[in-house]
Amino acid sequence: MMPELDSPQKISSLVKELGFLPFFKNPIPGFSIEEMTPPQLWFSDSEDGPWEWKGPVIRLGGCIYGKFFAGKACYISEDWIPDFLNYRRDGYDFDSRYDCGLASRRDMDVYGAVERYGDVLSKKLKSVCGYTKAGGQKGFDGIITRLQMQGYICISDFEYMVDKKGNKYGWGVARYSTPEKIFGYDFTSSAYSREPEESFERIVLHICKTFPAAERSVVERLWGYNVR
Repeated sequence: MMPELDSPQKISSLVKELGFLPFFKNPIPGFSIEEMTPPQLWFSDSEDGPWEWKGPVIRLGGCIYGKFFAGKACYISEDWIPDFLNYRRDGYDFDSRYDCGLASRRDMDVYGAVERYGDVLSKKLKSVCGYTKAGGQKGFDGIITRLQMQGYICISDFEYMVDKKGNKYGWGVARYSTPEKIFGYDFTSSAYSREPEESFERIVLHICKTFPAAERSVVERLWGYNVR
C-alpha cells in the first residue's frame, strides 16, 4: 500500500524508499506521484501541490529530478544515481561522446553552457544558446530532454514569478545543472566499473521487485534507452 502524498517531505521520503518515482501515471499501476496525490492537491488555487513541491523536494537533497523516464519527469534517489548514469551514458562522459561523433554540435553547445554556468535558468540557457526569436535556433526542448534522458543534465530547482505582494504565480521556470555539479564526479562515476548493461539489469530487477505485478518487458521498455 503506497502512502498518500501531501507534502514535499513525504515525496522525498518515498523517493529514498523506492529509488525511482515518476511524476505522472504510466503503464506500471500505482508507480507515480500523480496516483498517490489527493485529487484536490493536484491543481489547487489555494494550496500548494506536487507542481509547487518539485523545487522543495530537490532542495531536501538526496535525489535528482528531470525527464528521465520515457522522456517524462522522474525523481531518482541518491542510491540509484550512479547506476542510472552508468547505463544511460553508456560509458561516455559527454566530451567523449562528442569526440566520438555520438553527439551533435547543438547538444554540445547546450551541455557546455550548463556546465559552464553550473546552474542556469532555462530562459538564460535559451538566450545564450540562441534559442530565441532573435537567435533563430529551434529544437531546444528536444535537445534538453535528450540530455536529461542520457543522464548529462538534471533540473536543480524551479523559480517562480512573484507579484507585488510577494505571492508566487505562474509555472515554475526550470534551473538546469549537472549531476557532477550537485554530487561530484567521484560519486557520479562510481558505477563506471560495471558494464552499462549490468547497471540496467540492476535497475530493472529493483523496479520489478518493488512492483511485483509489473511485467519485466514493460519495465525494460520504460527504462530502456538507446543512447548510441
